[in-house]
Amino acid sequence: MLWARLSLAVSLAALIALFLATRIPLGDTLVYRAEGQAVVDGTSLYDFVTTEWNLPATYPPFAAILFVPTTWLPVIAMKVCFFLGNLALLALLVRLSWRFAKLPRRPDLVLFATAFAIWLEPVFQTFVFGQINLALACLVLWDLTRPKGALGKGVGLGIAAGIKLTPAIFIVYLLVTGRIRNGLTALASFVATVLFGILVLPSASLDFWTRRMFETDRVGKVWIVDNQSLQGMLARAMNTMEPGLVWFATAALVGLAGLWIARRAVLLGMEQWGIVVVALTMVLVSPISWSHHWVWCVPLLALLCAERRFRTAAFLALLFTCRSFWAIPHKGDLDVQLPWWQQPGLSPYPLAGLVVLGWMAWRMRNGGARTAGSPLPAQKSGAAATESRTGT
Repeated sequence: MLWARLSLAVSLAALIALFLATRIPLGDTLVYRAEGQAVVDGTSLYDFVTTEWNLPATYPPFAAILFVPTTWLPVIAMKVCFFLGNLALLALLVRLSWRFAKLPRRPDLVLFATAFAIWLEPVFQTFVFGQINLALACLVLWDLTRPKGALGKGVGLGIAAGIKLTPAIFIVYLLVTGRIRNGLTALASFVATVLFGILVLPSASLDFWTRRMFETDRVGKVWIVDNQSLQGMLARAMNTMEPGLVWFATAALVGLAGLWIARRAVLLGMEQWGIVVVALTMVLVSPISWSHHWVWCVPLLALLCAERRFRTAAFLALLFTCRSFWAIPHKGDLDVQLPWWQQPGLSPYPLAGLVVLGWMAWRMRNGGARTAGSPLPAQKSGAAATESRTGT
């Protein structure tokens, strides 16, 4: 525990020092604040741009309402709160992933994992931009791993979908895997967020649900290396800014395949993998998935470690840390002019996601052998020892 605490302290100190030295702006927090201010002032929610990057509001009105408290603090205090909040959420995500994968109860290993997870590129970028990805991942993972008969199971998932639409794929997952009650609860919760947004912001709600949600270009340019979705990968590989029907067909195929694999995983008693497969499918088929949307790499790595696939886990940990797409020279439309041999380095996350989906489909043919959640002998003895010490 001493070395674990020391490693976490050093990692946190390095992160804080880096932020102070480089004055990282946490730009997305300023967008959230501007959304909250628009709600307070009664001004148009989707017509403003803010920060030096001219960023617009892209989330549903319900999210803007939740951002109102960001206007109660000075900008610096708000950024500090976001930074500290993301630290707490990372610790929570690691803990949830640990329990989710049924890894042995080892607080020291959880601390070591948290210290390392800070430097996973998706997690680090979440800190850099002051994003809410960790909050959404925690909300979804917590809700999906609650006991099946838990009161209100699905409500958290519906709220996550109301904040940012992409988690809605988990509602489909619940329905296709036979959890009809939980799926309908999640759907009702999502609808409640929409209705609440309409009640508080009727004009903005009409604008968003009839027009803005279809404007992908509001979020950003699909071909830049930041976009680690299928569409971004195809645009760069095809040297075009608009992959069009090729992307649409590919996304539809991957979306259906991902849900089928997840359903098969649940039927074979591999529900943990079903959840991770849906998460990977979500970031793959979304028109734009910035690299920081891939924070689901944390539960993915936990599951691989639970199955003692340490070499695979180490490779993916390296892939999610090395930042290859930032290292390759790129700027503006140069992103769609790079040669074929640089493409794997430009799109490592979607390629890795596709490989994991293909591997899981292959496992389904073999009955899903060696599943997560079947403790190893050493894990059993470790858990037994912990239980005897704690009296549980």
